[in-house]
Amino acid sequence: MIKPIVKKLLSILMTLFFVSLLIFFVFQIIPGNPARIILGTEADPYQVLALEKELGLDKPMVTRYIDWIVGLFRLDMGMSLKYQMPVRDLFLKKLPVTLYLTLFSLFLSLIIAIPLSVQISIKSDKWYASIITAITQLGISIPSFWLAFMLIYVFAVNLGLFNTLSYNVMAGGFFDKLKNFFLPSLAIAIPNIATIIRYMQAAILDEINKDYVRTARMKGLSLNQILYKHVLKNALIPVITIIGMILTSSVGGSLIVENVFALPGVGSMIVASISSRDFPLIQSVVVAIAFLVIFINFIIDILYGLIDPRIRSGK
Repeated sequence: MIKPIVKKLLSILMTLFFVSLLIFFVFQIIPGNPARIILGTEADPYQVLALEKELGLDKPMVTRYIDWIVGLFRLDMGMSLKYQMPVRDLFLKKLPVTLYLTLFSLFLSLIIAIPLSVQISIKSDKWYASIITAITQLGISIPSFWLAFMLIYVFAVNLGLFNTLSYNVMAGGFFDKLKNFFLPSLAIAIPNIATIIRYMQAAILDEINKDYVRTARMKGLSLNQILYKHVLKNALIPVITIIGMILTSSVGGSLIVENVFALPGVGSMIVASISSRDFPLIQSVVVAIAFLVIFINFIIDILYGLIDPRIRSGK
């Protein structure tokens, strides 16, 4: 088990290196001089040159990249040009909102999708199973940002059940946070629920038709006993891949939904920084998000081995 983990860690380091390389050089070719943006279009050329030197923009591109990477290894993400404070402090300040949103949306996806998958798999002849299946087809095709606007219009504007603007989402206790994050999390979760149901339904139906299920039924075990003790565990193995993909997509989806709901998270910070050409902030935060996504995939690979010993042994 240790050898595959070491190989995976080396693969993660290589991936992060190429991601950082790509991100850095992409931002270097984007039009716009950060020094001139900070000082304004009417700034004296000598002032612009002085600020470029202060920011290190006069150094060769390779030198700037090396300095940036070395800083990241030291957990120094640079200084934000827009906010005039360390990027690391800004990122850590905004990160809890994005994490709450991502994890709560995943929680909603799982607690809704798994029971529904089981029900429509074992009761496919019921009328509500067909309705759920049709809704899942619709849910997959609906983008999160459109759902976000619809949820705001229905539950906040018309019904007045939620306050979605100008509020501190991290204020209050645990249940206050659940209420604050419910609508944006639901906007991310609905397409994910539809995806999980589709894949999990197929996995459950495939397991139900296997010999060990028929043998267990002949021994007198009820369908629910077989389903929850054996079938569900085996059906989760292929679904873990989908859950991993959903978790990483939820990170990306949260960046969009944050702006729709005006949540003070990482996504809102990135959008605000793009217009001001705050390259130190954008490129460092994007690399941090890339690391988070790669780390999630690493955890998913470990879960494979814990759930299925055949994967752990390499058979």
